[in-house]
Amino acid sequence: MNVVRAPRVRRGWPSLVLLLFSLSLLLVLLAPFSEMFLGLDWAHLQFAPHDLRAIRVSLSYSGVALFLCVLLGTPLAWWMARGAARWTRVAEALVLVPLLTPPLALGILLASFFGPYATVGSLLSQWGLDLVNTAPAFVIAQVYAAMPYYVLSARAAFAGTPQELEEISRSLGKSPWQTFWLVTLPLARLGLAAGTALAWVRAMGEFGVVLIVAYYPMGIPVKIYQNLQDIGLSAVYPLLWVFFLVAIPLPLWIGLRAGRRVGL
Repeated sequence: MNVVRAPRVRRGWPSLVLLLFSLSLLLVLLAPFSEMFLGLDWAHLQFAPHDLRAIRVSLSYSGVALFLCVLLGTPLAWWMARGAARWTRVAEALVLVPLLTPPLALGILLASFFGPYATVGSLLSQWGLDLVNTAPAFVIAQVYAAMPYYVLSARAAFAGTPQELEEISRSLGKSPWQTFWLVTLPLARLGLAAGTALAWVRAMGEFGVVLIVAYYPMGIPVKIYQNLQDIGLSAVYPLLWVFFLVAIPLPLWIGLRAGRRVGL
């Protein structure tokens, strides 16, 4: 009796095909960024008028927005990771609402709520706080854009810390506050750093919300848009390079560090 043997499949071929597919996809994703090197006239590279002011605005106000995201978002993220599941799922859904809302639509909603003709906006204006086309409006727009990213990342970081270690800390006489600082926070530090870096990029790069709520003072994204309209494509690249050099390295470094930590 002749036994028909199935052809032997080389294990190397699926891996090679997957590798080639992955490399091709990466090349497609990164291909547009080659224009920052190949399509740039380096000999005539220079900032447009008021570009440096836009850089100062983005750096300073994004720092304030990031501080508020971490200060206000960390307690919320910890409660979402440790609270009752029924309520934390509702809170997570609510945090997702601004994240899933189109940026321009979110900017219109903020302007409608905080604008000078809205009830809340008019009350704040009477107290001397204008939240349209002002520095506070710029910061608020960035907070709304970046806060959900930080909260969700921080929640995942806190949820990944072993609660058994927290219980051991409390059994040794440490208060909940001491346990948070000495046990929970160090264990979650990498995830919190990743959330902070992601929020930093979102705050620095937010365009749609800022365009509606705080066109002035003009930050980097809006100034890039204005340069493109008034001068042309060549005036975009200097600010684009500044954005990449300031905003991108930190998330990349944290991502690579996280990959090494889990053995990737």
